[in-house]
Parts: sequence; C-alpha cells; structure tokens
Amino acid sequence: MRRRMIVPALLLALLTAGLPASAGPVGDSGGVSGRFDRPHPGFAPAWTTLRESAPERAGLDPAPINAALAKIRGWTQPQGAAKPLFAGAVTLLVHDGRIVTRTATGQALRYADAAGTELPPEQQAPMRTDTIFDLASISKLFTSIVVMQQVEAGRVDLSRTVASYLPEFAANGKAAITVEQLLTHTSGLPPFLPLWRDHPDKPSRILGALTAKLQQPPGKAYIYSDLNLIALGVLVEKVTGDPLDVLVHKGITGPLGMRDTGYNPAAKERTAATEFMTVPARGLVRGEVHDENAWSLGGVAGHAGVFGTADDLAVLGQAILNGGTYRGHRILRERTLRQMMTNHNTGFPDNAHGLGFELDQRWYMEGLSSPRTAGHTGFTGTSLVIDPVSRSVAVLLSNRVHPSRAWGSNNPARRALAQGFAQSLAVKPRHGAEAWFTAVNEEQSAELRGPALYQRGPARLGFSAFVDTEATDKLTVEASVDGGASWQPLSLTASGPGAPEGAVTALAGSGHRSWWRVSATLPEAASVTLRWRYASDKQYTGRGVFLDGIRVSDHRGLLLDGERHPEQLSARGWTAVSR
Repeated sequence: MRRRMIVPALLLALLTAGLPASAGPVGDSGGVSGRFDRPHPGFAPAWTTLRESAPERAGLDPAPINAALAKIRGWTQPQGAAKPLFAGAVTLLVHDGRIVTRTATGQALRYADAAGTELPPEQQAPMRTDTIFDLASISKLFTSIVVMQQVEAGRVDLSRTVASYLPEFAANGKAAITVEQLLTHTSGLPPFLPLWRDHPDKPSRILGALTAKLQQPPGKAYIYSDLNLIALGVLVEKVTGDPLDVLVHKGITGPLGMRDTGYNPAAKERTAATEFMTVPARGLVRGEVHDENAWSLGGVAGHAGVFGTADDLAVLGQAILNGGTYRGHRILRERTLRQMMTNHNTGFPDNAHGLGFELDQRWYMEGLSSPRTAGHTGFTGTSLVIDPVSRSVAVLLSNRVHPSRAWGSNNPARRALAQGFAQSLAVKPRHGAEAWFTAVNEEQSAELRGPALYQRGPARLGFSAFVDTEATDKLTVEASVDGGASWQPLSLTASGPGAPEGAVTALAGSGHRSWWRVSATLPEAASVTLRWRYASDKQYTGRGVFLDGIRVSDHRGLLLDGERHPEQLSARGWTAVSR
C-alpha cells in the first residue's frame, strides 16, 4: 500500500514544481501573489530564486508600472527650462521572485563639464541594464550586514560600547556609545566631516572620524551620520583582522554570486559617470567613488564605496526576503534579519530605523511603505526598497549627480517607481464586483455622495474601507440634515488589523494592508444625506482609499444599498474599480 502511494505523490510534486507563484496562496501565510490586500507575515520560501516574467504572469497590472517608467524616461530630458532630473537610469522590479521589469534609459556618460556641456554623441555612453553604479550610501547596508555577521559569530556585541573595541573612539565624551547606536544613527555624531580636506592621510582621516565631537548627547536624537558607519567599518576590520572589502566579498557578494558588486570596480567603462568635481579637483568622476571621504580612504569605507548593478541588488533583496539565504547560501539567520528589520527608533517617530535598514520611509518608498518595508538610498541617485509584506523589491539606479549635485534630487523618480509598483498590486473589492477608489493628491479632495435618506428612528451606516494613506490624508464621512447646506462628521468605529481604536471622526493610516469594517450611527432627522470625503495634500499618495459594501438601514430595513444600486451614489474624484 505504501509503495503505491509514493508514485502519485512524486508525480504530483513534479507536475506542480513549475507552477507560477500567482497560481494561488503561497506558503506560510495566505498572502497572495499580485495582491496588495493579502499581506505576507513571514519570509519567502528559502528556495525562491529570481526568474524572468511579465507583470501579468505575476498577477500584476502592467499599466501603473509602464506609466512610472514613462515618467522616468521623461526625466532624462529637459523639463522646459529646467535641466533633466538625471542623465540616465536603470530600473528593476521583483515580485514573488519574478523580475517583472528591467529597463535602462538615457546615458551613463553624457556631459563634459559641471556646466552641463554635452559630449559629442559618439563620446557619450548609453545606459545599459548591466551598467555599474556607485551605490553611495546603500554601501551602509553592506557594512551593517557584515557587522551583524560578526554579531552572529560572537565577535561583536550590540550592547557593548564602541570604545571597548576601538579605545580611541572614547574621545570627546563618546565612551558610552554602543554599537547599536551607530547602526540606528542615534549616537549623536554629526552627519559629516570633511576628512579628505582636514587630514593629510588615511590613518589621520580614520582617527579624525573616530575622535569626532558629538553634535547631540547619545540616544537623544536621530542624526543620520556617515561617521557612524565609518566607525563600524573600522570596528569589523579590528575584530576580524580582514579589510572591509574582503569581508563584504567573503560574507555577501561571493556567496550570493553578486559578480559586479564591490569596491573600486575594474570595469570602469561599464560604470555610470557621476560628478565633474572642481573641489577637490578630480574632474569627471567615473569608475571611482563619488564620496570625497571614501575616495580619500582608498575607495573602501563603511559609509560609501560599493559599486553594483540593479541585478545584483535584486539578488541581495531576494536573499533578505528569503530570510537571509539565496540558492542555498545563507548570509544571515532569520532571527538576525528580523532584528535588523525591526524599528529600534520608536522614540523618533519620523525616523524609523532597524539595524542598518531604514524602515517605512514614504519619501522614497511611497505606496510600498509599511513598518516592515526596508531599504536605503544613495546620494548619487540610487535606491533599494525591500517590501516583505508583498515580497517585492524595487531598484532605481540613476546618476543624478552627473554632471553636478546642484542639479537637484531624484526623489520624484524614486517615489514614482515605488508608487507605480504599489498600484500594480491589486486591492480586490470586498463585496460584489466593484469598489470605489480614490488616490487624489495635490491638495485636492474627492467626494462620494449618497441620496437623501428618509428615516424613521435611529439608522445605522456600515461599509468596508481599505485605507493606505499618510497620516495627514484623511477620509471622513459627513452627514447633512439640511439638504447639503452644512455638514458634520460622523463618529466612526472601525475594526480589522491596524484599525484605529475607539471612535474617530477620520480614517487614515498605512502598513496594515487590510480591509476595515466601519460603522456609524446617523443623526436622527427627517432627511439625512451622506458623503464620503477624502482630502490630501501635495505630499504622498499611498495606495489610496477604497470603499465597498455601503449600506444604511433603520428598523424598517435597507435605506441605501450601494451594491445593488450603485447609481444612487454620485462621485467626484472617485472611480469604480473591478480588479
């Protein structure tokens, strides 16, 4: 009997091994491929590896992604009288282990000087999907991973003082600063010192970083500081006896097969040009680290210096989604990654930070933001967003400092890519075939209004809401008893993961990615009119707001049924969606 049952089981395993992830729920959670409203609570299966796919095969809507990519292409060109946002860019999006888009646009080398004089076309270099970028501060993630590898090995203790490893660090009141405070940028050190200018050689520059004076008392403020990671790079070199570039290769890029990632790249002709520097007088920087301090330290430093490609960063992102492993090579334990991706800066609400990872930063993660969404940016125009909740990775690499850092920020492109990716993930109607949706911003408001309701005695409103917005963008439900001449907000009670506690007059929030059930009591009047009003500012959109299953009833029965009679609702700024 046992022998006969083995064959069907083996045959079933062989037949289902190649099924796409979008075929249904995955693994640990009930999370679903292609869905924004079905989050994954845990890591992806350790065997997940990257493979090529179309967005549709991964359950994604390609339209928002394509719209974001069109914007990025447009930003490589002059915007009227304004300069291009960047010379070129590479984008790569991963969902459930599927590379759903990989694009290159613009030029890796375009300008001859800081003023923006264009090189002759034959001397320019087109951007390629395998162009190698100066990752700038994304290098901090590599240093942080190396630090945590030494924590796992027992060589580093997060709660110990940095001075217990590096005695010179104790100078200027820093004896009590811990390793963890360096990783979370709560040491109180200043953001930056011109080590390259103020010290004559590498040893004196390192000493200058370690003996720097504090800007704030330790633990009292969040100050994003390059000096934190410079010190950590020196610390891991001290406890291991190996240079930082060797530790990164042995511990990260080598095991993960990240062949184009490392310091001081040899293939300079494949690199994206950065700035034309006059101070210091370096001229056009290409194939050398852009950061002046890292350059003065030989190109290898804890805060900057790593070069890499979009594909290599996607591998790192997938290894993190997998709980620290990729193709059978483990770089961190799952428990360590959970620790790294947990907010240690609860005392500084706008600066959520794990151990090395930035968390929930809407200014570049946009609609992918959540308390579990991790990432980092780089000054040269790079960003990496890792969203375990949807098992997604978004990579944007641009050379926005080419030819000059004064040309501006590429944050609009960072947000556009993340937002397009978030919008490609579906929020399915909770009831029936359609739901109402809005995501207006730019200080607009959207209004969904019902008919006049003639009630006899107390009446009750119930509906489902999916709310993913920044805290300042709010959904209110308002009632008018005078035909719309005046409006008053209703007191709402919401239930579901992440829902506000108690009665509230407005709904806002993000990160929970779930539908809420909302109810309210209507004012007693001969006639009541309801409207759902969503107002936003010029900042961030989030995934937006969805409404579904709108019903009002009194003791006689239903007064309004938005499912059976959606024509009774009039919309401005809301659209009916059926995805």
